[in-house]
Amino acid sequence: MNTNEWGWNLHRLAIDRLGWQQPFGKKPGLKKMLFITENDPLCLMQFFPFWHYRTELARRFHIEVRELPLSQFLAGKNTYRDVDAVCFQTWFDLTPEAVRDIAVRMRRSFPDARLAYFDWFAPTHIRYAEALDEYITVYVKKQVLRDRSQYEIPVRGDTNLSDYYARHFNLEGHPPLRFNLPPNFWQKFWLAPHFAFSPHMMTLFQREFPKGSRHIDLHARIAVKGSEWYTRMRQDALDTTLALEGKIQVVCRGRVDRDAYFKELYQSKLCFSPFGYGEVCWRDFEAMFTGSLLLKPDMSHIDCYPEAFFPNETYVPLAWDLSDFEDKIRYYLEHEDQRVAIAQRAFEHLSEYFREHRFLKDIEPLLEQLKILD
Repeated sequence: MNTNEWGWNLHRLAIDRLGWQQPFGKKPGLKKMLFITENDPLCLMQFFPFWHYRTELARRFHIEVRELPLSQFLAGKNTYRDVDAVCFQTWFDLTPEAVRDIAVRMRRSFPDARLAYFDWFAPTHIRYAEALDEYITVYVKKQVLRDRSQYEIPVRGDTNLSDYYARHFNLEGHPPLRFNLPPNFWQKFWLAPHFAFSPHMMTLFQREFPKGSRHIDLHARIAVKGSEWYTRMRQDALDTTLALEGKIQVVCRGRVDRDAYFKELYQSKLCFSPFGYGEVCWRDFEAMFTGSLLLKPDMSHIDCYPEAFFPNETYVPLAWDLSDFEDKIRYYLEHEDQRVAIAQRAFEHLSEYFREHRFLKDIEPLLEQLKILD
């Protein structure tokens, strides 16, 4: 466990277990930015970079950040007043009316603050934009469709992935759906950091590229259980991987703990990362920091921050139906120089980003929208 993780775990203990509400400072001119968060690792990764750079935010922009669990806010356990910006999350399965009610409560509690909704959800859909439009200044999400016009087209199920795989597997019971976006929505939008900004990765990306021999040809531990389209998609990915057993050295069966999982990745030449409920996954960046070449269904339709998926430069794109799966695996096992070069470019691309602390520059548009940038 690195120092980032130790510090973050202590912070989580203080916030989640002890209910600590650290007061804001009293320095003149200080801007107060409050994050109201859901207690889940997927959700909290949106807040982590702000916590990680909290000292620099205070020094460079005179902004202090604090965190309050949503459960405490909804229970009336809130000591914060007179904040300048509130960045809040909710769970993904609330009705639009329930999310709007939460926004109304926040507006009443913080009448002078600008509100930002931090949508942490895995899919690319933008579920609550219409419900929140009159209350928020910014809508934040870690991945969206690169072609924004696609949001005007209904999809089977509720995401582009459910649409594709429902059609691909001829599944029933996925009626067309479209989440409406208010006029001028994209003027409110800010693209947030993805999973590479996490306590166990940022430090590792700032070390040397992992070198040495690797005895596992393909790493692909794949969980399957979920909704119908998800289960069919993941089972197909697992079956396609299992078909290679006996031909190459494959690790794909069962579950292991995190330490064993990373040890395997450091020993793997290739890592297959299928889609989850959304395109961008933890495993994508875990492959990158361990030096394993990432193979993943084509990501050319995705816009994420910082950009990490450059085809045949930082990862190897696969056909969504996995028709080229075995051919590409064999190619990169037979062409070690190309495999290592792509894996190293992926590592160095994000390593450079973190070493140069570009987040502190890239965050400025969000701070400007929230009117807390001096």
